[in-house]
Parts: sequence; C-alpha cells; structure tokens
Amino acid sequence: MLKVEQLNQFYGESHTLWDLELDVPEGQCTCLMGRNGVGKTTLLNAVMGLLPVRSGAIRFDGGDLLAHSAEKRAGLGIGYVPQGRQIFPLLTVEENLRVGLPARRDKVREVPPFIFELFPVLKEMLGRRGGDLSGGQQQQLAIGRALVLDPKMLILDEPTEGIQPNIVAEIGEIIRRLNHEIGLTVLLVEQKLPFARKVADRFCILDRGRSVATGEIGSLDDELVKKYLTV
Repeated sequence: MLKVEQLNQFYGESHTLWDLELDVPEGQCTCLMGRNGVGKTTLLNAVMGLLPVRSGAIRFDGGDLLAHSAEKRAGLGIGYVPQGRQIFPLLTVEENLRVGLPARRDKVREVPPFIFELFPVLKEMLGRRGGDLSGGQQQQLAIGRALVLDPKMLILDEPTEGIQPNIVAEIGEIIRRLNHEIGLTVLLVEQKLPFARKVADRFCILDRGRSVATGEIGSLDDELVKKYLTV
C-alpha cells in the first residue's frame, strides 16, 4: 500500500533521513518505532507532503506520491492524525468532522454514521467546541476527522500520548476493528510497547534517521527492544 525507498531528507544542512526504507502492506497495521528524535514524525511529514525530500521515492497504492501536492494527498485516500491531534479548538465537534468531507472521492457531504458508532461520545458532543473536550475526546475527534475522508490508509502519530488508560484501550480496539474488520491499512507511530504488540502486525524501527529492523511484530525480541527502544 505504501512503499518508501531510499528516502533522504534534510533540515537545512542537517541530514535527517538516510536512504530510509519502509513497506506498509495493504490491510495490515505497521508500527513505526524508535526513540525520540530518530525521524519518525519527520518521515510521516514527508509522506504527507509537509516536508520536502531530497531524493528517493514514496509510492502509495501503486502511484508516485511525490508527484502530488500536500493538499491532494488526503484526496488520494490517506487519513492523517498528527501528533498533538491538531483539532480546531474554536470549531464545534461537528464542524471539525465536516472539515474532511470535501476531500472524499465519492463527494458525500454528510458525516458517515459509522463514525458515531465508533465514537458515541462525539455524537453526544456535536455542538461542543473542540477545545472544550478532554484530551482523550480530542484524540477520538482527530481520528474521526481522518476517517471522514473514507481513507485507504490511516496514519496515526502517537495516538496514545497523554491519554487516560481507558481511552487508550478504546483506541486500541478501534484500530484493531478498522484493520481486521474492514481491512483498513494502518501506519502507527507508537512508543508504548504493550500497545504496539497488541494492535500491530508488523514493525519498523528507526535509529538516527535510518530503518534498522523490520518484521512481524512477534519477532520484536528483547534484544531489539534493548538496543533501539529502551531509554
């Protein structure tokens, strides 16, 4: 579904991504892992067109993603939930959800009912401003807003960060449901190892801007954890 090949990215003269490789198979959940500052969010921003790349290729659903502007990538079927959620605090829950509708390929202009089946709390709070929601509710809103696009792939950047445990568990179950029941491809950045083991099928570890280990989540052993993930 998503394939990153020999990707190089720079901040000024600082080389941040080095010949990076990533393969996200269709219908699976792939977890991008690594310590803080190794390039995980930089990679996601490059995929979404929010950062320029120096060289390499990014292919999505068989097409050249780098040929499309950032504004058009959501319309290709990529739902993105950035780190920190980035909802619109002064807009209502309903207005936040409707923001994504113009990017739908089928031109539907109403929020799909299944969003409220996944997140009943959002239906109860449609008229409440996004900034008045709790952190967990804002994360649910951010995921719901991305799903409004009817994406082929959902990208989540640390969706459990700063979220209360019961909501973390709910988000995990929703990711599994989207992945296993409707076959939505998921790329997940996650620091919490138990959460990653629960929801992911595959992993890719980054270290100093390079992909250093990849495989089935069951092969993520203690040696890899100690070498690349333990702080």
